[in-house]
Amino acid sequence: MSPATIFNLHLCLGYVAWALCFTTYAWPRLKAMDPVKAHRAIATLHSFRFFGLVFLVPGLVGPQLPAGFAGFAAYGDLATGLLALLALLTYRSRPLFWLFTAAFNVVGIVDLLVTYFHGVTLDLPSRAGALGATYAIPILYVPLLMLTHCAAFYLMLRRHRPGAVHSIASEPALD
Repeated sequence: MSPATIFNLHLCLGYVAWALCFTTYAWPRLKAMDPVKAHRAIATLHSFRFFGLVFLVPGLVGPQLPAGFAGFAAYGDLATGLLALLALLTYRSRPLFWLFTAAFNVVGIVDLLVTYFHGVTLDLPSRAGALGATYAIPILYVPLLMLTHCAAFYLMLRRHRPGAVHSIASEPALD
């Protein structure tokens, strides 16, 4: 099999495995949780996205890794991770918490979609070996990130549906 076929197979299977795990174990719990606590859990996972800067570390990635892929992926992950950290730090101030929660989800999903676009246009699957030690990130971590962004948007939209009893921004702080 070619490196591109292996990479694409790994990516697809990563989504299948995480979708099965997420829908069986995490999603039922997140849907049943208080919305703020559910978004805190999602923000905690995304707060580690600062790790995406590893795409810029020589020796961990090969010199053949397209700069157009590495730079955007690295800085998009950093921005998302910092916004997720800000959401966690502003938990007691609900308007700020919801602002940063919405921001890290919007920035994060845009980062993933644009990075996918760059990966396709730069033919990253055929150069998958250039990912070096970071190969596991798009295969094992990115599918979970995408699933949790989708879950976060669903939870936010469900909470803001017409007829909701009160505004989430005015809820008192918990814990």
